[in-house]
Amino acid sequence: MNLFKWVVAGALLGALGYALQSEAQTSYNNSPLNWANSSLNFDNSPLNYNNSPLNYNNSPLNWNATNGVFDVNGNRIGYTTVSPQGTVNIYSNQGDRTGYVPPVVVPNFQSIYPR
Repeated sequence: MNLFKWVVAGALLGALGYALQSEAQTSYNNSPLNWANSSLNFDNSPLNYNNSPLNYNNSPLNWNATNGVFDVNGNRIGYTTVSPQGTVNIYSNQGDRTGYVPPVVVPNFQSIYPR
């Protein structure tokens, strides 16, 4: 009976360790500490002209802009840009980075399905 308790305890600790490890890996991909998501990365910075509110493509004055972010009432509250790494940056109309969506990692299917 005592051995059974140790086996169960070991299995539970192993499962917990595996869950924490996989959560840590997922969290790093979503973390601002990841260079692809960092605001210190120039590709994500509002100082980069591609992300700047001074760029007409990001301006609320551009009626043809397709990158606007709107509230539930339909008011434009910001815009989005995509960095070369694939991070979607979310900015306010004033150019303050308010959030991001990390890049999606797509597996290399060529290694699975060779030509």
